[in-house]
Amino acid sequence: VQLQASGGGLVQAGGSLRLSCAASGRRFSSYAMGWFRQAPGKEREFVAAITWSDYSTDYADSVRGRFTVSGDNAKNTVYLEMNSLKPDDTAVYSCAAAPRGTSRSYFNPYSAGYYPYWGQGTQVTVSS
Repeated sequence: VQLQASGGGLVQAGGSLRLSCAASGRRFSSYAMGWFRQAPGKEREFVAAITWSDYSTDYADSVRGRFTVSGDNAKNTVYLEMNSLKPDDTAVYSCAAAPRGTSRSYFNPYSAGYYPYWGQGTQVTVSS
């Protein structure tokens, strides 16, 4: 299974970016896909996730109202629309996937440990 994230870049504070991530692999289907980020010197943190069973979404408090996660289950593709960007949003953003068959009662979208598959990150830099 491979995940490929794209769309990062340099943007001024208040600007917008749209990240994309596509998961591929023979017969791979995902139960949920999420976005995490890691800034220099900081731990990786949850950003947003979408669960395909009901297209429910989850957000970190720091991005709620500014970021929107969406996607296409059939294409194993997830997007992260980021608006009103702040310098504190600067980080490497990575996408992750939990495979179909993951138990709904077991899955915690906020925790990186529940996503077995990860892609390489894409750098987002927000200048002040």
